Order: sequence, then C-alpha cells, then structure tokens
Amino acid sequence: MTTIEERKQEAKKYRKTTSRKALGQWTVKTGRPEVEQLILEQEQNRQKELIPIRRERMSASPFSFFRGSAVIQANDLSASPGTPFRVQACGDAHISNFGIFASPERRLVFDINDFDETLPAPFEVDVKRLFASLEICGRQKGLSKEKRADAVYDAAAFYRQSMSGFSEKGNMEVWYEHSDLEKLMEKKADTLSGKQKRQIEAVIAKALLKNSERAFAKLTETVDGKLRIKSNPPLIVPIRDLLGEDRTRFDFSHSIEEALDLYKESLPSGRRHLIDQYEPVEMAHKVVGVGSVGRKAWILILLGRENEDPLVLQIKEADHSVLEAYYGASTYEKCGQRIVEGQRAIQNSGDILLGWLRLKTASGSSRDYYVRQLWDAKYSFDPEMLERDAFSALSRMCAWTLAHAHAKTGDRHAIAGYLGNSDAFEDAMVKYAVSYADQNEADYETFLKLK
Repeated sequence: MTTIEERKQEAKKYRKTTSRKALGQWTVKTGRPEVEQLILEQEQNRQKELIPIRRERMSASPFSFFRGSAVIQANDLSASPGTPFRVQACGDAHISNFGIFASPERRLVFDINDFDETLPAPFEVDVKRLFASLEICGRQKGLSKEKRADAVYDAAAFYRQSMSGFSEKGNMEVWYEHSDLEKLMEKKADTLSGKQKRQIEAVIAKALLKNSERAFAKLTETVDGKLRIKSNPPLIVPIRDLLGEDRTRFDFSHSIEEALDLYKESLPSGRRHLIDQYEPVEMAHKVVGVGSVGRKAWILILLGRENEDPLVLQIKEADHSVLEAYYGASTYEKCGQRIVEGQRAIQNSGDILLGWLRLKTASGSSRDYYVRQLWDAKYSFDPEMLERDAFSALSRMCAWTLAHAHAKTGDRHAIAGYLGNSDAFEDAMVKYAVSYADQNEADYETFLKLK
C-alpha cells in the first residue's frame, strides 16, 4: 500500500504539468463561446414566462450576474490549466452558497447549502469559483484593492492549511469534523467584542426562527374557513390559480399523493413513516434564487396532528449539472438523485427529509426533482452587507468548509501534497480572482445588452 508521504510526493510531480502559478492564470482562449450563446442555451429548458425575472435578477450587479452564470465559468475552467485531483465538487461554490442550517440534532452548523451543480470534478473548479466570488463581491462592497487581495489571500491560505491539517487526521476524524456555530462561539468567546457577540447571537436567533411553522404562517391564509397559500404572482402562484377552480382538470390529491409515494422511495424507512403522518393540503409554484429562476419549483403544505403541526416542503426541478459537459456525465441517471447523493456526500448534517423523484409529464416525457424542507433553520449571509472584518471571517469559514468537503470526498493527501507549504497557491488565487473578476465585469456588460 502506498504511504501518505508517497502520495504527497507523487502529487507534487503534477506541478510540472500544471504549476501552482499556472493554476492562477486566466486568459481568454480562442473559440470561447459567446456569453449570449451560453445564456440562451441554458434558457432553453427554463419556463419562458420567468426568463425576464431571471435576467432582471442577474442584471442587478456583476455579483448577481456571477451567481446566475455558473455555466460561463464552468466553460472557462475547462479550458484552463487544471489538476487530476477529483472531489465531489459543489459546482457553484460562490460565497453566497454557504450558510447556516440545523443538524438532525438541532444544532446550528455552517456548511455549503446549494448543490444544483454538484458533480465529481477537479478541486480547483470549486476553489476558483469561491475566490473569484470574494473579489467580485469585495468590489461591490467598495473594498480597496489591497483589502480584497487580503481577503482572497487569507481564504486561500485557510484552504491550503486546512487541507494540510485534514491530511494529518484519520478518515473517521475528518468525516466527523463540522462547524458547530454555538461551539465555535463558545471557543472564540474571549476574542469577540460585545458587538460581534451580539451580531452572532442575532444571526442564530434569526436562523432558529426559520422553520416550517414560520413558513406556514408567512405563506398561508384562511379564506372562508379554507386554508390557502397566499397568491403573489408571478413569484408565488397557487395551483388553484394555475389551473382554475375546476379540479376535474387536475386531480390534486391523487397527483400529490403519487408524487409523495415516489419521493418516499428515496428516503430511509424511518423517514417514510414520518412523512406518512402528514397530509398534503395546498401547493403553489414559487420562484426561487437567481440562477434557478425558470426551473419549476413548488412549495407543498402538509399538516400533521389534528390538522396542525405544519410541514412545508420544497420540490425543485433538477437538471443536468453545468459541469457535465466538461467533466463527464453523472453516474446517476436521475438528476434529482445526482443532487441528493452529492449533497449527502459533502454535508455531515443534512436535511433528514432530503430526497428525489421523477414525474411523468402530460406529454409523456419525464422531469426530475429533488425535495427538501423549505426552511429548516436555514440562514444565508448577505456578504455585501457585512463589515470588512465579518466579510473576511466569512470568507475563511467558506474556505475551511470547502476544504473539508474536498477532504471527505477526494484524496486529501494528494491535494495537500500538490498545494505544499509555501504561499504559491495563495498568490495564484489572488491573481486569478482579479483576472476573472475583470472578465466577469466584461461579460456582465455584454449580458446587459442581451435582448
């Protein structure tokens, strides 16, 4: 058996093929697809009436555009210097796709929270997207060139050092590592100012309030004694408005029960019993996210004990990852299963109701979905609103989290050996982040002219 040190030394040889300095290079390659072409191709599978909303959200800023255009960077990364060190990549690891949610033990943890694009791919696919997002977001925040460089450099150093640390640990020890926010706050209590403690406590309080009961109260109303989801078109459209009050056109109960049965097949038996204790009562189409706008996404209201005890599920359309065109098709036939299995591999403490299903459409084709709780103490930071120190701290937390995901799902020893002990990786990522942020701004200006 090859020793850990031998694996590290073998990995260092790949620097001759792709040096760490080369990893930070970005130049436009001949034949690069036009921005318009990539965007229009992606919109082919979207709901046409929602495309204006998607473009409006992406038009808000260069960072919003970056969030919604993962396909462009995926294409660019495939033509850039790379490594053979594969991990279960998030595929869209920008800073806003990290956040807080509740573990099954009801502890608040920090982790990646978006997996629509997850696929096995080289580790640099994720790190370059994260570090580019720090530079892009930093520009939008008005941070100086030096402060932005510091944030990227520190995050890259944190990633490299964390990977080195994971390489020194045993397999099970790495697997059980996680970011427990409450424990982290206790550990850092002596180093936090009163203001910082209050800010963290406020975030924790907000996260704990985001649950099915709160979602139920916000999304529903009672009209003439009947529970209904509030209509707010085009962002929230109840199924009664989509299909009219003539239920002969859509057998709601039968269709939803059938969908729930298919979904339950993806759950462990104990979780199936949990879902069996709820009854579906109302459903609506809900527009979500930035890049996801145009994909079908539903919210489903279920009630448990004595028509109370609400549970709100999100049923979101799953498509092929933007990475598949460049790094190979998923081993999972169903796109929803690809997302769920990728999330389960990356996260330590995921949603206990995470699952998938495939439904037949009226035309006889099929459509894939994944299912999760709409709110389960989920909280995403708005990096544009954070003070500089908080932004830097969040950047480092994202870097550690990404390193942990890669250490769990890839060869942590090889990645640690390739990255080494110098700051060559950090310097390369600062250079890449600046160059690609410039490219993103140019692409954004092109996008604004798209008709």
